[in-house]
Amino acid sequence: MFIDEADGMEATAEGSPILLAERRTLSFPDRKIVLGSTPVHEDTSHVLRAYAQSDQRIFEVPCPECGTFAEITWDAITWDEGAPETARWRCPHCAAEIEERHKPAMVADGRWRALRPDVAGHAGFRMNALVSLHANASWANLAAEFIGAKDDPTTLQTFVNTILGQGWRADGEELDESAMQARAEPFGLDMVPAEVLALTVGCDVQHDRLELTYIGWTETGCMLILAHRVIWGAWDAAETWAELDTMLAERFPHQLGGRIAIDATAIDAGDGTSMNRVTDFCRARTRRKIVAIKGAAGNRPVIERAGSRTKTGARLWIVGVDTIKTQIFARFARASSARFSDSLPAVWFEQATSERAVIRYARGQPVRQFVRIPGRRAEALDCVAYAIAARALVNIVPEVRRADLAQAEPVKVAAKPVLQSEWMARR
Repeated sequence: MFIDEADGMEATAEGSPILLAERRTLSFPDRKIVLGSTPVHEDTSHVLRAYAQSDQRIFEVPCPECGTFAEITWDAITWDEGAPETARWRCPHCAAEIEERHKPAMVADGRWRALRPDVAGHAGFRMNALVSLHANASWANLAAEFIGAKDDPTTLQTFVNTILGQGWRADGEELDESAMQARAEPFGLDMVPAEVLALTVGCDVQHDRLELTYIGWTETGCMLILAHRVIWGAWDAAETWAELDTMLAERFPHQLGGRIAIDATAIDAGDGTSMNRVTDFCRARTRRKIVAIKGAAGNRPVIERAGSRTKTGARLWIVGVDTIKTQIFARFARASSARFSDSLPAVWFEQATSERAVIRYARGQPVRQFVRIPGRRAEALDCVAYAIAARALVNIVPEVRRADLAQAEPVKVAAKPVLQSEWMARR
């Protein structure tokens, strides 16, 4: 039996699909079960847990200088400052720096070694991309990829999972609101920083108000929390939505000289009471990328179009809130990934840190979940999640966007002439 991408499998009503599959092989005395996967989260990984129960074999290669065998790990890859093309492997035994050209011979002479030879009947193998002979997996290419990914937790996780074959561990299971607020900087919507090239909004719908968080995005993926606004009014009042429409059409002064508009907005329609009102508002504004969203738990994409329409014919987008909150925890902990405006009130930071990540067991399997800290509201956290989801709907060309933002007024495209056909006048 072959089980592929085990870490992408979630427990069903019957329990773990992996254990269920294994049960189907009980009647075969000569069974062989092969389980493989790219690990995702270290604390909930099926494949890492299976590997930990095995004889834990690693692939080692001989050093061309001293002949000692060792596993090639990322901490032993080094390169000159600012020159990833010089990447090489430092032998952990003799400290010799080995160039890429030696890798084919080293891999050809490589061997598997069990770290737990006492375990019988359960073989486990671990290998990363550093021993790959593909040109795109050269140490130089991987070093360059790491440099481009290291400041963004989302891209760094992909590198750790897919290149290094390791599980991802977030920087912290609970966010520190005081530390985040201490990092606040003097920027906001009154003058959007020059590095911001895209702007998205997340809107949370409450029965007596709408709350909005504005996030600016840099070319490198850093997010700047520019502002948080509240529209007071009943969720079903026309004036409330008229004010929201006005706010979402607003354009803000930009340091490059022009003004920046909102590129995309995600509005929560998960409340069954207000869903129809939200979808009606968004349906007429689809071209402005104002979309109605509904959060869904589990290992899901950041945002995807729902497979079917609602009973009223409206189109919803499904947001993977757990996926996004994992990103938020990693981003908020790093100043290079998230920056905060000093215009944000203290209550915003309290709400943005209103949940903690815990490991719960669902049908016998460990599942990473986000639970509310008692006594805290979560509107700010939800707004950030929706604004991150909206970012996935925006595609810009940085050079073109900079040129547009440098214009004092947006460039007006001349209207094309309308040609009237004489055919309609015929009788």
